[in-house]
Amino acid sequence: MSAPTEADIVPLTTRLAAAARAHRPLRAVGASSAVAAKVAVETGFDALWVSGLEVSTALGLPDENVLGPRDLADTVLALARTAALPVIVDVDNAGGTPATARRFAGDLTRAGAAALCLEDSAYPKVNSFALHRSQVLTRVETINEQIVAMREAAGSEVALIARTEALICGASVREAVQRAAAYAAAGADAVLIHSKDPTGTQALATAEAWPGAVPLVTVPTAFAHLAPDELRAAGFALVIYANQLSRAALAAMRHVAASFQTTGSFTTEGTPLSDVADLLQIADPAARACL
Repeated sequence: MSAPTEADIVPLTTRLAAAARAHRPLRAVGASSAVAAKVAVETGFDALWVSGLEVSTALGLPDENVLGPRDLADTVLALARTAALPVIVDVDNAGGTPATARRFAGDLTRAGAAALCLEDSAYPKVNSFALHRSQVLTRVETINEQIVAMREAAGSEVALIARTEALICGASVREAVQRAAAYAAAGADAVLIHSKDPTGTQALATAEAWPGAVPLVTVPTAFAHLAPDELRAAGFALVIYANQLSRAALAAMRHVAASFQTTGSFTTEGTPLSDVADLLQIADPAARACL
């Protein structure tokens, strides 16, 4: 494992504020395993995102508040063994109460999380892109109480990101910005106004409407065509590529398995496979292998 650098030791709250001032957003990528964390280090990402969707899927669970703090903490610990990068943890609605939020924050802080992202979905949460169920928002007052409880448990150096699902639920940009501003006033260090508008117009409109009280975060899953430079120009301080590595891994596994069923070989048709040594070196950089 590589040694932490000075940039990694600086609290994420400080780095977010600096990124906002410099108009140079940090880039985080979803990582649910040490393998993904190693890829993130090798390709120059600034942080890791522990996605509720990715971790749930890796455990064979629905993305519906089934994960507990222990599941997420174990993932944080696995990533920290491999990557000297700050880890941002998606805690969904943290169980929906201040008491459960306090536990999530305390356990994940002790595990080494650099930031926690709390969303304002009502319990049980629904994935933002789901069609089989509808997302419902919880009360602003509940989120504010959860933010206070999480701050008490996590301390001042763990960044708290408040995420609103208002646009996901059909609210206007104005309403979404109002919710986000309330969470910033309650103590959030940054806010994320989530959008599933595939054009990206809605996300850019939130950036234009945001008063700048705290740094703004975006997750461009639905509008992946917007280049990093466009998101930088819009004023985002952190861009989270939440699940692309898992989706790429799933597509690659399906491709290589289907190729084997057709040809009887895992190495025909130019299918790329990492060396066995690559796998060994994820956890032990000194390892060597004959393949």
